[in-house]
Amino acid sequence: MTNSLQQSAQQILLNNNQGKFTIPCENLYPFQWHWDSGFIALGLAHIDMEKAITEIETLLSSQWENGFIPHIVFHNKVDSYFPNADFHHSALHPEAIKGLKTTGMTQPPVTGFVLKHLYDIAEDKTEIKNFIKSKIDQVYFSHQYLYNNRDPEQEGLVYIYHNWESGTDNSPVWDEVWKHFKNIPKYEFTRKDTTHVDADQRPSDEEYNMYIHIIEVAKKYNYNDQKIAEHSPFLIQDPLFNAILSQSNQALIELYSILDETENLTKIKQLKTWDETTKQAMNTKLFDEELGTYVHYDMRQKTHIRMRTSSSFVPLFAGIPDKQRAEQMLETLETNFGGDNYYLCASFDRNHPKFQPKKYWRGPVWINLNWLLYHGLKRYGFLKMATQVKNDSIDLIQNNGFYEYFDPRKSESNAACGGKNFSWSAALLLDFLNENNT
Repeated sequence: MTNSLQQSAQQILLNNNQGKFTIPCENLYPFQWHWDSGFIALGLAHIDMEKAITEIETLLSSQWENGFIPHIVFHNKVDSYFPNADFHHSALHPEAIKGLKTTGMTQPPVTGFVLKHLYDIAEDKTEIKNFIKSKIDQVYFSHQYLYNNRDPEQEGLVYIYHNWESGTDNSPVWDEVWKHFKNIPKYEFTRKDTTHVDADQRPSDEEYNMYIHIIEVAKKYNYNDQKIAEHSPFLIQDPLFNAILSQSNQALIELYSILDETENLTKIKQLKTWDETTKQAMNTKLFDEELGTYVHYDMRQKTHIRMRTSSSFVPLFAGIPDKQRAEQMLETLETNFGGDNYYLCASFDRNHPKFQPKKYWRGPVWINLNWLLYHGLKRYGFLKMATQVKNDSIDLIQNNGFYEYFDPRKSESNAACGGKNFSWSAALLLDFLNENNT
């Protein structure tokens, strides 16, 4: 079965590959997405390293003059997605990439740690080192952009101004933000996603209205980060986003040292400073002792959003908590997400009244979050739980197919949700199955 599963995963990635980039899945997501491409490259590296390299090259070709990397790159003209390139109108920003349409928001900065994983996977270290040497400064520049433009308090925590920047689009966490929105216009728009996927598994029209409003505010200020920090009703410090930034900092430090430590001393020193500041800030500001894990902080309301989500555990991936806190997080994971009747790891606390097992980021298991969690648990030596997360991921795909997300209840006969033949589910399954070969 493993060989058959691996072959199916390879075929999905090849089918979704458009030549220079890979779409997440047909119709529902027909363009290039930032963090999708990072995870996709990890899978491609086990099939064809050249394709993995091209995936990252294409993503970085969309980088703006200020270092910003957008969350969607509209390489092709497809009419199956809303909001489209013309709606986002990224050219409003004077430093937006010329000759290429993108969004004016970003996504979790995975590219740094992806480059390190590509290096680890590659058999030809000379080829991969040459590629990394040609691109690593662009990734460093993107981190510099985040610290210089998304950290107005200079505390080491960068903000996101849209829920789509978190990657966890309709998490119940955002419900706490929406209730503070006042006098929001009723926008006219036509959803495309619900023509491809059951509407019950997607965000509501009311939520989409909020999403559109935040974009309109950003467009009003020409996607200027300082103006957004002043005026956007959505301004959040997200533990997932900041933990991934931290791990990518660490990966760049390792890679610069591998390339030529003496030549890159200044950048290594800066990365270490950024990373130490981020780790300290996450531990002093975002850890909730009572909930036993990390939580989001609403900069606009100056308050924590006290909910447990799969994002809460991503700091393990970056080595942010000390051993005592990590053990506390393990207990929280077992109590609120684990159990004999559930696959790990639901995207939201299964004991919370807002838990919805088939509703996008309000409960389902996502393979990319499981991949991050698996590596985080391994980092702390929690091997039993790490193995369970890996095996649950494989079982969900084997029993249901390569879907976007999965109902975590073991009693559910059909756990498949969202888009089918989903690229990062296929890619990360390949990485799980080939882990011992790298």
